[in-house]
Amino acid sequence: MKITSINDISNQAVSHNAAIQKKVMLHSQDIPNLIYFSQAEFPPGEKAAAHFHQDMCEVFFVESGRGIIYIDGKEYTLEKGVCVVVEIGEVHELINNSSENLIITYFGVKVT
Repeated sequence: MKITSINDISNQAVSHNAAIQKKVMLHSQDIPNLIYFSQAEFPPGEKAAAHFHQDMCEVFFVESGRGIIYIDGKEYTLEKGVCVVVEIGEVHELINNSSENLIITYFGVKVT
């Protein structure tokens, strides 16, 4: 068993953009096939640049705020309550195009 509290975790920069801060609640060694389970806060105007993964799927859940996600060049709206699954090899980019913070809880699952 493992219990964590987001309130006890220090912020760290997201690898795609240091202006976006995340809190990693679970790491790869905590659950088989999990890469991470995190929450990120995107300030207005910030984005996680377009990228893809060869060995994992990602799931994004919008806790609050608004934004957009591009998946393989197609635009999708992000708003509170929306859940998006990005499959292996799909190029994706998340953007906060609003005037409030965009908070996303997300995790990566290793696919072999």
